[in-house]
This record gives sequence, C-alpha cells and structure tokens, in this order.
Amino acid sequence: MRTLIAKSLLAFFLSSTIATAVMAASANSVPLATVPSALSYLDSASPYVVLKTAGTNLFSRISANQQAIAKFPHLMRDIVEEELMPAIDYRYASYRILGKHLKKISKQQRADFVEAMRHYLVRTYSIALAKYKNQQVIFEPEKPTKGKRIIGIKTQIIEQGAPTINIVFQMRQNKKTKQWKAFDITIEGISLLSTKQAELNKKIAKQGIDHVTLELAALAK
Repeated sequence: MRTLIAKSLLAFFLSSTIATAVMAASANSVPLATVPSALSYLDSASPYVVLKTAGTNLFSRISANQQAIAKFPHLMRDIVEEELMPAIDYRYASYRILGKHLKKISKQQRADFVEAMRHYLVRTYSIALAKYKNQQVIFEPEKPTKGKRIIGIKTQIIEQGAPTINIVFQMRQNKKTKQWKAFDITIEGISLLSTKQAELNKKIAKQGIDHVTLELAALAK
C-alpha cells in the first residue's frame, strides 16, 4: 500500500511539498487581497523555521480564500507564486535534473529550461493543492545544522484511515544569500528529484534540450 501511495505522489513531481508542509492552517486569516507576502523568514538560520513558516503562510491564505479559489481557480497559482515558490530552490533543482547535460547546453538554453521548470512546478503545486485534505503533519524536532549546507528534515503525514507516509525534505543553504530552501523530497525512500532527472535525461538525450523545454512550457499552461 505504501508503495502505491509513493508512486501516486511521484506523478506530481515535488507536489507533496505543498500538501505536507504544515499542520492545519488557521481558518481566521485575512482575505487574499490584504495578506502581506512576508518573506523575512527566508533569512532564518534554521531550515526548520523556513519549511514550517512557508507552509503556514501558504495554507493560511488558502484557508482564507476557499470561496474565491472555487470561483477563480487561477488564484491558486497566485498564492503559490507568492507564498511557496520563494522557498523552493527551483534553479538548483533544475540544474540537478539536467545533470550531465548542464555543461553541454548554452547559457540561454539553461535559463530557458529553468524558467520552464519553474512554471511547471507552479502548475503542479496548484493542482496538488486542490487535493489538500488537512492531514496532520509531524515534523522532526529542530537540530543544529553543524555547518552543513544540505540537510534532510524528516516528516510524517498522518491521515485517519490511511497508512502513515514518511517524507524527508531536502533543504539547501545558498552560499551567497545563506538562505535555506527546499530542492527535493524523498517519499518512502524514493527521491522525486532523482525520478524526474531519470525521466527528463532520457528525453533530452533523444529529443534535445529545446524540445524538452518546450514540452515543459506547454505542460505549464
């Protein structure tokens, strides 16, 4: 059963990051138009704080705007753009996905791929959020990072009547900005980043980077 759950989550590349980022969000948040996009938490020295705060902000806005989102689904993308994407290291994830192809393509091709991947993730996250069900989330207690720039934060997703799902969020600290952001998650031992890398590397080898980039861009619409 857990394997089936993991495989279904893999269909939404990194989408479980959204559905599992926080406990239950507060239903008493202010309306969408007046919610500030406070990103100061990104400067926190703790990746645990970054992960939890990003999720809390995200779900607070979703909870406050359920009716508006039902009428205008595109508003979900706006919320994802403003609350979630600042905490996602999509550029680093894109480079990891490109792997051996990274040095073989031009600077422009690289930039185009990163942008296409970013929009693809926004769409994927928006779809996943529509399936959100107030699951209980238990985070690993905060620990010292001990100078490490990449760490995994263990999380458990608990839903009544369903098996517990074990997830590890991979967080990376940028050398220049010192900010911690998520770039991958592992669900029941399966890395979503590695899975996507294997999928796209085969396509790039057969069809070329430009074709794959256009395909991602088309999927993001």
